[in-house]
Amino acid sequence: MRAFLFPGQGSQAVGMGAALNEASRTARDVFEEVNEALGQNLFRLMCAGPEDELKLTENAQPAIMANSFAVYRALTKEGGVDLKKAASFVAGHSLGEYSALCAAGSFTLATTANLLRLRGRAMQEAVPVGVGAMAALLGADIALAQRIADAAAQGEICTVANDNDPSQVVISGHKGAIDRAIEMAKEMGAKRAVLLPVSAPFHCPLMQPAAEAMRDALGSVVVEQPAVPVFANVTAQPETDPDTIRNQLVEQVTGMVRWRESVANMVDAGVREFVEIGGKVLGPMVKRIAPDAKVTSVVSIEDVEALAKEIA
Repeated sequence: MRAFLFPGQGSQAVGMGAALNEASRTARDVFEEVNEALGQNLFRLMCAGPEDELKLTENAQPAIMANSFAVYRALTKEGGVDLKKAASFVAGHSLGEYSALCAAGSFTLATTANLLRLRGRAMQEAVPVGVGAMAALLGADIALAQRIADAAAQGEICTVANDNDPSQVVISGHKGAIDRAIEMAKEMGAKRAVLLPVSAPFHCPLMQPAAEAMRDALGSVVVEQPAVPVFANVTAQPETDPDTIRNQLVEQVTGMVRWRESVANMVDAGVREFVEIGGKVLGPMVKRIAPDAKVTSVVSIEDVEALAKEIA
């Protein structure tokens, strides 16, 4: 059994998609469709920067999705890969869940691009710059991360945002609380703590205004039943019901990304191969969760051709 995975924020880089655009007519069509949907030349920003503009959440989220989906579309259209035959599940990390749902046919590409533009903007506007922060706790599992977060909160919000793998957990909340957590982390047993270069405290209760914005946006779009089950970040369980998916995407804005559990549950369900579509970020996490699993990253047209040949 195989699962297709889609990366989240932090996987963006100037130059992303450029080589694929040159090599694949299908990929070019995807980038053009996203540009048209957004009324912006997002692909030019992906290719040439500036980096500061690409890093803006409202640009980074649709850009990462566009890059992943261009790889996926090349794999299915040029490589002849049928999702239903090739994968038992799809999953995505945070915004990558939208890429996974687009690949599975729950959203159109234009809808996905617009939802992510709105999501990025709403998440950025939910908390004034400087009020919130995020930090990665390395050499810490979720139990230790939760103890550190609880000790650092001191009346402010400080909570686990991403349970990425057994040795990497991200916390999110008020800047003061995150600073205290970083100071306490080593003393409490973490290997180290690193402040993340993000512009807002994602996946914590401070994001509630963004969750409300997404509730309104998702309420006005069509959500189709996915071609294969999608593992939801907030439950770490497979889902196919459109209304449930809609609600889970709202919860996901303030809720924890349960990535470690999602991968472990896919392994328990029989998945032995994980294919990261459009990035090389999730693969190392998967290997730390499931050392015996086969992990493949598909980024270039050569990767697309190699995987298509293998699946065929």
